[in-house]
This record gives sequence, C-alpha cells and structure tokens, in this order.
Amino acid sequence: MTNSPQTPPARIPGYDGGPFHHQPDLLDEHLFWVGHLHNYYSESEEADDLVGDADEQAAGDLQSQLLAGETWPVFTVPLHGNHHLYVVYRAFDDDEGIDYLLHHPDWDAAERLAQDEGHFMGPGLSWAELTAAADNELPGGSTTDPNARLLLLLPAFGDDNLPDGAVERLAAALHARTRVEAPERLAAALLGDQGPCGPTSWATAEGGYPINDGGYSFRNPTNRFAWSTSRLARVGRALAP
Repeated sequence: MTNSPQTPPARIPGYDGGPFHHQPDLLDEHLFWVGHLHNYYSESEEADDLVGDADEQAAGDLQSQLLAGETWPVFTVPLHGNHHLYVVYRAFDDDEGIDYLLHHPDWDAAERLAQDEGHFMGPGLSWAELTAAADNELPGGSTTDPNARLLLLLPAFGDDNLPDGAVERLAAALHARTRVEAPERLAAALLGDQGPCGPTSWATAEGGYPINDGGYSFRNPTNRFAWSTSRLARVGRALAP
C-alpha cells in the first residue's frame, strides 16, 4: 500500500525536465508493472511468454501515455542518511525513458544510476543494495511496501551473485503486485537473464566502495564514462545495505 500523498520535488538538482507528477496509485496497477518491467523481461523469451501478449499491448499503451504527457511521473524511495532514490519517467519528445537517480540535499547534482531506454545504461544496484532500499521501511516516499519498491527499482539492478531465496523473494513481489499466472517461473527467468545489462559481477575497490564490471555501468571504473573515485565512493556509502 502507498503512503499518504507525498509531493515530488519541484526539481532534482542537475537533472533537467518536469514538471514532476506524483502518481503512487499506479503502483497498485498490474498493467503499470507489466510496462515498467518490459525492457527487463523482454530480453528473455521465456519471461516474455509468461507475461502474455494481451497484457503487453495494454501495458504498452499505458506506458506511452506516461511518457508522452506534459508532466513527468516520478516515484521516490527514501534511504538512510536523508538520501533519496528517484524513478523518473522522462517524457521528452523523441527522448523518452526511465531514469534512476540518487540524490542527497548536500549534493550539487543527482547521480544517474541507470537509464531504461533504447540506449540502456546500468546496472546501478547490486542485489544487496536493491533489497536494502526495498526493505528499509522509511516513510516519506511513494510507498513503504517492500514488494512495490523491489519491482520499481528492479530495472536498475544487475548482479551475478544472488543469495539463496532471491527467486522466492522476487516471486513474492510479483505475486503481490501483478496478476502473472506463474510468478515463480517468471522470477527465475528474470533473475537468469537480468535485462539489457545481464548478470554483472560486483567487487570492492581499494577505497572500500562497490564497483562492477558492467559494460554500460557508471559504477565500472574501467568505462570511459565512469564516475570519478570520489563519486563512486559517495554513491557506495549512500546505497550501503
């Protein structure tokens, strides 16, 4: 269930766009989740079959509406230390997509962890970081429900080292928030393929912060577009489980 109405920020520093629109009611809609997770499950033929064509078409229509409006839907997940994750439906003409941003009031600009679009960037979250954000129960966001938070952030996730119970955890979220007929099979397929980025290995850098080897990730220090050491470190601290 969602919290009491929480208005989105008037602006997110360092991020152009908006005006933003808070729509927590969408988190109770099966078709919203089918659309939100589309790029993540469409990489897997099995997962695509499990969702079904009828739902995909209706969900696609909803996504087109959300990404073509004059206001941009935004969802907020609060983190410890007054950090926030923002999931923003970027509704620029000819440049629509979903951005996953991390910000703290003391930062000059938000960090873009991932972007879900034709030119995917990510992953931005390990499994431990994903579940920590989903489970922290902090108020002040779009929802305190861990199942909704898990699915909301899932497209920004990639990790090849999953703990026992990961499939069951994702299956429970799919069962709670969608109407898919085989949530366990879908969860296994999703975690097997892990969307556009595929399973990504995480390690600890010499400075003690997490990095990965994803070819499209800002958190892979070998990529030419990777963040600086100081930015990698502060993001790691903000997302620490």
